[in-house]
Amino acid sequence: MSTVNATDAPDGVDQLLRARLTSLLEGVRPWDEQEHAHLAEAVDWITGGAPLYRVRKPDVPPVHLVSYFVVLDEKRGELLLVAHRKAGLWLPSGGHVEPMEDPWDTVVRECREELCIEAVPSAVAGCEPFFLTVTQTRGPGRHTDVSLWYVLEAEVGSVVAFDEDEFSAIKWLSLSQVLAEPEDTLDPHMHRFTRKLMAACDRS
Repeated sequence: MSTVNATDAPDGVDQLLRARLTSLLEGVRPWDEQEHAHLAEAVDWITGGAPLYRVRKPDVPPVHLVSYFVVLDEKRGELLLVAHRKAGLWLPSGGHVEPMEDPWDTVVRECREELCIEAVPSAVAGCEPFFLTVTQTRGPGRHTDVSLWYVLEAEVGSVVAFDEDEFSAIKWLSLSQVLAEPEDTLDPHMHRFTRKLMAACDRS
């Protein structure tokens, strides 16, 4: 039985996309052993030929690629979280990478759709992913998100609208305030991401 790639992309294009993703992950410096393990797992998944992109909501294929983007006011040291209606958690904004779409292009598209602003890469990582996680979602239609986390720059007052179909609220928190939030109210990796971001900001 033959396997059809979820993108239906020609073999050459599919190989280029996988090479691009592998290169992106190789540029991520793991924060801890968990991120090191997630990076290795993600590279094996990408190079192993499995479908990469969601083609039917919510869980086909059961593992697929996501771009998260954390909006950071660098001067104030505050980041933006959204109250995601389906997940029931405070999360960064983000969305599923479309077939044959570069993950950064997903960030640009979703930033316009969800927060009504243009994506401006932060000084922390530029247009490259800063963090990576492999996470099983909660609730109906459980699946696994392989998430590339990007960091964007925006001032607190610049986000005046958001996608109310997806989010019930938004809030800005200092990095220390994020760490004071109960872990079960946030993305399960939010505290780890925040510690990595704090260390990077201290070095810059």
